[in-house]
Amino acid sequence: MDLDQALGAARATHQSVLTTLRRDGRPQLSNVLHGVGDDGVVRVSTTADRAKYANLRRTPWAALLVNGESFWSYAVLEGDVELSEVAADPHDATVDELVELYRSLSGEHDDWEDYRAAMVRERRVVVRLRPTRAYGALR
Repeated sequence: MDLDQALGAARATHQSVLTTLRRDGRPQLSNVLHGVGDDGVVRVSTTADRAKYANLRRTPWAALLVNGESFWSYAVLEGDVELSEVAADPHDATVDELVELYRSLSGEHDDWEDYRAAMVRERRVVVRLRPTRAYGALR
């Protein structure tokens, strides 16, 4: 499977499983919502107090599993990860990126100012997965 096929599968759904590596090298899996930008970067929102954030700070690599239309249909995207700064101001670059991610997943929010403030309160971060390898079986 090539990267374009796997990215197509990731664009077809926003639900996925993100795998990061614990300190001891064992995997830690999390159900997440993701978006795929026009740049081919997979973005996930998380908070700075989550295990996946600590794992990614230590080992900036992840794999994302996306299920296809049947149990036997799936794609995995692996690659290096870059983390945004922790949201610190309702109008900083991190919160702007979180707004764009929200729009790609859910459309417009009822109250953007409240959303922006919540991103700071929750200490949100954007995980940017830049896929370099893909495998799976799309059927």
